[in-house]
Amino acid sequence: MSKKNKEKKGFFGEFKEFITRGNVLDMAVGVIVGGAFTAIVNALSNQILKPIINWILAVIVGADSLDHVFTFLKTAYDPVTGAVDLAASIYIDWGAFINAIINFLLIALVLFCIVKLINKLNAVQKDLKEAAVAAAEKREQERLAEEAKKQAELTATTTEGSLAEKPAETVAPAEEKKAEEKKEN
Repeated sequence: MSKKNKEKKGFFGEFKEFITRGNVLDMAVGVIVGGAFTAIVNALSNQILKPIINWILAVIVGADSLDHVFTFLKTAYDPVTGAVDLAASIYIDWGAFINAIINFLLIALVLFCIVKLINKLNAVQKDLKEAAVAAAEKREQERLAEEAKKQAELTATTTEGSLAEKPAETVAPAEEKKAEEKKEN
């Protein structure tokens, strides 16, 4: 097998490992949910917030809506109607810019809330794990203390029993004989 085939197999092997890890599936779900979420944010921005902002700007600027709030850099007019031809004009569309800022802020706010919720859940999960470990350690300490107590009781009972079985100051007869022989010598 050539070196090039080994490299390809290694690349595809790594790719297969990457896909089977589960991260790709999680990422795909995230992209799909993100796309749906973006549609929701755009609808909220365009259908609810933009009309409210249009109304506020119309009061301030005097225009009908953000659709008419432009700064023209080069104005082109339609020769038939004499109206401004936006397709041929060069202008800054402030309404689109403000709408993009609103969308960004909404998405950032929701993502912040999601990340904060996930961090809180992770902290609660960590606390629960630490509490479980502490409870297990406490149970183990209690078990060891109970075992030590039983061992101490068993030792005390054995010691008392062995003392009671031996008569006080008894000397074996063989030892008495040896002691007498030493006195005689």
